[in-house]
Amino acid sequence: MDQALEPVSPLVKRMAALNRHLSQDFLGGPRPFEMAWVINAQKATTLLFVAALMLVYRNGSTVAWVYLALHGTYGLCWLLKHFAFPDRSWEVRVTIGGAIMTWVVVLGLYWVIAFLVVSDVLGPRPEPPPALLAVAIGVHTLGVALMLAADAQKYFTLRVHQGLIEDGLFRLVRHPNYLGEMMIYGSYALLARHWIAWAILAWTWVDVFLVNMKVIEASLSRHPGWAAYKARTGMLLPRLRAPARHAPQGAPAR
Repeated sequence: MDQALEPVSPLVKRMAALNRHLSQDFLGGPRPFEMAWVINAQKATTLLFVAALMLVYRNGSTVAWVYLALHGTYGLCWLLKHFAFPDRSWEVRVTIGGAIMTWVVVLGLYWVIAFLVVSDVLGPRPEPPPALLAVAIGVHTLGVALMLAADAQKYFTLRVHQGLIEDGLFRLVRHPNYLGEMMIYGSYALLARHWIAWAILAWTWVDVFLVNMKVIEASLSRHPGWAAYKARTGMLLPRLRAPARHAPQGAPAR
C-alpha cells in the first residue's frame, strides 16, 4: 500500500508551479508542441550553433574545437537517448509561449556558455592549459556515461516493475542522472573559465534541477521503503557514514 507523501516546502511548491507555468502554459493558447520537441531541437542544433560561432569569430583554437566536440556530441547523445528510451515526462504539450520561454530562459542560457568560450567578448585570453582540457573531457565523458546509464536503467526497470529503484546506479545515489547532467555542464563552465558560466549553472541547478529533485522525491515517498532508502543514500553523492561500532558485551548498542 502506498504511504503518505513526504511534504514539500511551500517555497519549492511555488517555484515548481512557476516553472511549470512558464515552460508549459505561458501566454496561454493552443499547445502545438511537445516539450520533448523543444528540447530535442535545441540539442540537435547546438553543434551547428557552436560551429557557426567558430566561423563568425574565426576561432579555430584548441579550446573551441574541444568545446564543439563535447557540447555538440552531447546533443547527439541526447537525441540517441530520446529515440532509444524516451523520458515520458517530456511528452507534455506546451503553448507557443511556453516553448519560447523554455528555449530562451533555460536551454538558451547554455548557449551563452558556448558564446563565452568561442567569441571574443571576454577579450584576448591564453589557451587553457592541457591539464584543464583533460579534466573537462574526463568529467564530461563520465557525466554522459552516468546520465545515459541512469536514464536507461530507470526506463527499462519501470517497464517491468513500478516502485523504487534501489540497485545499480541508484544504490547509493537517488538522482544519478541529474549528477551526470551537472558533470556535463560543469565541464563546459571549466572551459569557459569565467564566473558568468558558473552563475548560469548555479541558477539552473537550483531553480530547475533541485526543484525537480524535491518534487520527484515527494512523489517517490509514497512507496514502501522510501524512508530507509533515503536514509542510506545521498541526493547526488553517496552518503558518508561512520563505520558501525560494536558495543561491549552487555552494554546497550547505540
